[in-house]
Amino acid sequence: MNFWETALCAFLASLLAILLGWLYTVGAFRKRRPKEPPLDKGFIPWLGHAIKFKKNPAELLEVMRKKHGDIFTLLVGGNYIHFLADADSYEPILKESPDKLDFDKFGSMIVLNVFAFQPTDSHHHILKKISKEYLRGKGLAVLNQVMMEKLKTVMFHSQESGEHKRQWQQDGLLYFSYKTIFQAAFLALFGTDPDKENAKENTLTQCGEFFANFQKFDHLFPQMALGILDPQGKKDTERLRNFFWDNLSVEKICKKDNISKWIAVQDQQMAEIGMTEKMRTQFMFLLLWASQANTGPAAFWVLVHLLKYPEAMKAVWEEVDRVLRETGQEVNPGSPIIDVSLETIKTPLLDSTIEETLRLKVSPFLFRSVMQDIDLKMSDGREYIFRKGDQLLLFPFLGLHMDPEIYPDPHTFKYDRFLNPDGTKREFYKNGKKLKQYTMPFGGGPSICPGRFFAVTELKMFVILMLTCFDMELVNAEEEIPPVDGSRCGFGATHPSHDIKFRYRLRL
Repeated sequence: MNFWETALCAFLASLLAILLGWLYTVGAFRKRRPKEPPLDKGFIPWLGHAIKFKKNPAELLEVMRKKHGDIFTLLVGGNYIHFLADADSYEPILKESPDKLDFDKFGSMIVLNVFAFQPTDSHHHILKKISKEYLRGKGLAVLNQVMMEKLKTVMFHSQESGEHKRQWQQDGLLYFSYKTIFQAAFLALFGTDPDKENAKENTLTQCGEFFANFQKFDHLFPQMALGILDPQGKKDTERLRNFFWDNLSVEKICKKDNISKWIAVQDQQMAEIGMTEKMRTQFMFLLLWASQANTGPAAFWVLVHLLKYPEAMKAVWEEVDRVLRETGQEVNPGSPIIDVSLETIKTPLLDSTIEETLRLKVSPFLFRSVMQDIDLKMSDGREYIFRKGDQLLLFPFLGLHMDPEIYPDPHTFKYDRFLNPDGTKREFYKNGKKLKQYTMPFGGGPSICPGRFFAVTELKMFVILMLTCFDMELVNAEEEIPPVDGSRCGFGATHPSHDIKFRYRLRL
């Protein structure tokens, strides 16, 4: 064999070694071990089921559940993810120590992929501490009062009163709901420009620009989180990040008036632990997304169901009207805009309507990183082993929210599902056992959303104002409720192209 033949053989051997190494890295040789869940790698190396997962994860998981049962492992973009739909097995997993099943590792990866921000234990501690202080109890009551005022500012801006001026207007219900709550919450949390001529008009215009870019960014979120953006998506993401980093810079935010303590105190404590101004700006953007990405879509779904189900609309309206009268307020043309404190009124039917809507339309993923090989004993006695380095995902939408034993006729909207006939809170059971958690729209365990109480009060305030201050109707009453955008998990927004038209006019 001459020199060139020897060199060629060496090159081919090296190429083969590289190819085999790559195939091993992407999991081409991974086999299911004894006691591991069923393994489904798809047909594409490394990608596996990533394309279908990107398009509609809930649909893919439902298909896989029918094929493999309540537990299975999928290859998704180089990650081996164990999916568990059996809600009875969730509690021990959520209580497992982080040295075995860790949320922060996976959550930090998502935050880094999406916001280019690397959180630490100190950042998590500050977020949880400040959220508990200002998004619950007395701190939440203060924020709710501000939020109510900002909702009024946004909703009644450009609205004229007077009998001859109360004209019907038409809009997309998703766009209207999402934009209204986004603008109001942005002002309530991040403050307003200092008093000057046309400040209110300029602020609302800026909020509108923020919202347009926020929608574009949020639409790319699932692909960013899993690191599967295409080249155009990467370009768009970079442009949008730079827009928000510029406009949410610490320098600009600190010049605003009436910044919420939830924002201001967190920023102060982040600075005290040595976080750079650039990182604090990145964290501002993270807080904006976390506080705004889900509430607007949820408000849309609540109004859609009320408008589609006249019985529900009538019952909730009568309840709201009654509690307002009990506070000395009447909703009539020419009367003042209502002023209500959520802490002083009880609206069990509205609460049930919101909870039922979240059950139907919210599909959160609860991720855990497998830090070491561990055994899982499921509620039915079966035992499985999870391999170190894999990911575990709980999907309570399939395993809990759609369980017909817990919720008879689970796909049907029933506004009073969470109430007993006497109006008291209903309890739910599975296999004869009372459930501690019968819905999980905000996640569970240490990763449960710290802003869940504020999210619900935002929904309540928005719905109360819409019911009492506006006449509303769908443009096409026969139109079907639009589908959930399968790529957008969490609060399951509908894609803007599937928005549903409605008409509204000021009643006051």
